Amino acid sequence: MTGLLRVLLVDDQPLVRAGLQRLLSPADGFTIVGECSDGAEALAVLTALDVPVDVVCMDVRMRGMDGVEATRRIGELDDSPPVLVLTTFDDDEILWGAVEAGAAGFILKDASAEDLIRATRCVAQGGSWLDPQVTPRVLDAYRRQGTVRQRSGARLDQLTARELDVLVHMATGATNAEIADALHVSEATVKSHVGNVFMKLEVRDRAAAIVFAFEHGVATPRP
Repeated sequence: MTGLLRVLLVDDQPLVRAGLQRLLSPADGFTIVGECSDGAEALAVLTALDVPVDVVCMDVRMRGMDGVEATRRIGELDDSPPVLVLTTFDDDEILWGAVEAGAAGFILKDASAEDLIRATRCVAQGGSWLDPQVTPRVLDAYRRQGTVRQRSGARLDQLTARELDVLVHMATGATNAEIADALHVSEATVKSHVGNVFMKLEVRDRAAAIVFAFEHGVATPRP
């Protein structure tokens, strides 16, 4: 089991959890450390596990505590794991809520097995993933946040050239280690730049920063 990425599955449909468990197998580098039927159960499992979780695959619509509230509360935990949100085509009204709650990525439930594996690995390793079919809807939700948009130009102008480089690389889903390799700097330097990007754009995490980058033409969503 050494070296496998540890995944917590959170979905109120047993068949969905079974399908995810089959796809996120040890053969592809994953081990499932727990299955939960709602957000409250996920929080309990995360605090009880004696091993760290690398990524939480979280449904947004669940009986009991939903995925948005669960993502927000997970973010308040010490050493909180990143959350990959599993969504469907009719979840538009809660997509931005999940971004604001701190979700690290979004993928459709009917995505291909290959995309699910890539997205889960990307988020587990510190990157961010926006499913190409979800991105336009997240952007639409972002545009409805009028007060955020009114101040966006001034904040973007505050980025240094290197911080802008880091933002562009983040928008590809790259981790801090991958950005460091690409820019030939230390990972600690990248981490500092990422923190500055978050502060200047007034966002709390990579997913929100990436949405900002897409909306303002700094980067282009994956086709």
